[in-house]
Amino acid sequence: MKSENIEPADTGSSNAGSDFGKGLLLGIFGTAVIILGCAKLFCGFTNQTLIIQDGSISLVKSTSIIDGDAISKLVEIASYIDLYYYEDYDEQELRDSLYKGLLEGLGDTYSLYYTEDEYESLQISTTGTYYGIGIALTQESDTMEVTVTTVYEGTPAEEAGLKEGDQIMSVNGMDAGETDLSDLVAEIKGEEGSAVAITVYRESSDETLEFEVERRDVELISVSGEMLSNNIGYIEISEFQSATTAQFEDALEELQEQGMEALILDVRDNPGGTLESVTDILDIILPEGTVVYIEDSYGNRRDYTSDSDCLDIPIVVLINENSASAAEIFAGAIKDFEYGTLIGTTTFGKGIVQTVYPLSDGDAVKLTTAKYFTPNGNYIHGVGIEPDIEMEYEYTGSDEDEYDMSCDNQLQKAIEILSE
Repeated sequence: MKSENIEPADTGSSNAGSDFGKGLLLGIFGTAVIILGCAKLFCGFTNQTLIIQDGSISLVKSTSIIDGDAISKLVEIASYIDLYYYEDYDEQELRDSLYKGLLEGLGDTYSLYYTEDEYESLQISTTGTYYGIGIALTQESDTMEVTVTTVYEGTPAEEAGLKEGDQIMSVNGMDAGETDLSDLVAEIKGEEGSAVAITVYRESSDETLEFEVERRDVELISVSGEMLSNNIGYIEISEFQSATTAQFEDALEELQEQGMEALILDVRDNPGGTLESVTDILDIILPEGTVVYIEDSYGNRRDYTSDSDCLDIPIVVLINENSASAAEIFAGAIKDFEYGTLIGTTTFGKGIVQTVYPLSDGDAVKLTTAKYFTPNGNYIHGVGIEPDIEMEYEYTGSDEDEYDMSCDNQLQKAIEILSE
């Protein structure tokens, strides 16, 4: 399963970029202007690039990817296309393919090139100023299969007849099995009142179905909570969105007013979200310390911390193989602080951060720019986070009936532990 995970980067800013700006301001001060002028000359003659970060200056070798030989070869190939290709072609599509191919050569499924239109769609999907249909998706990392994990109540998706478990085959003709989930999500979202064409395969009836779903203003609730027996509170976080922190605070306050003495936090099937959201929530829960830190390719480290205010009650966190990215930051911090018990199965294993860089012509590139580490320094990419209590999910009730908490073996185990 591969999920779309915004992290700190899809906002158009990056840690490396912000540090660069700080260094530049320091460099401008005083006589550094002269130094920069000399460094530019030196860079030109030595095929090196000036890097200014955290007030220090360093030189790195400039890229040799697009050198004279590469340009000559591209011209040669283009000439053969002009002379011998049997049909007309779109020049811009060929150029875009060149750019996309350059990013694909990294072998990193999270590093992508966006045309101007694609970038605009991406911005819509990450800023929250968009219209959607009200579904949550996951994608298998090995098969690229995209599945509907949630159909939210009262949304266009529910009205159209989409169901949990539907396998997305295509979106507006875009093959879901050959598309990164973030791009697929961006394609689903769009202008209010417009329609998106979605083709799904429904295993329960062994049929392929086509839907035309209207995009509307959909406010998704990412946090739900309720009081269970023995004054045990339960909060499910389905995704770490920009509004999740406020929703979590409201749910927590309501449970505290009801006399909560212990808490179950459920991040199963949570595909991630923003770094800011998960670290803000961890700040509410955990005592003082680093909850996660990230490092870029230059070795620069940034710590995200919590203060001394914390939630001083027993905690259990439910996780599974679909808990990814920000959800793993959450689980990893709870585990390393020894502040709760993790129950379920090993998490997905996405321990990297992406940054989107706008280009001068309106296009953009998204690059994996940093790794993140749990408080104890564990790099979980491709590994995941192991639970304290390994337990495969088993629903003991009927699949035809609505979900019943009493039939959820992992949740019942959490209640058992907190009731002791």
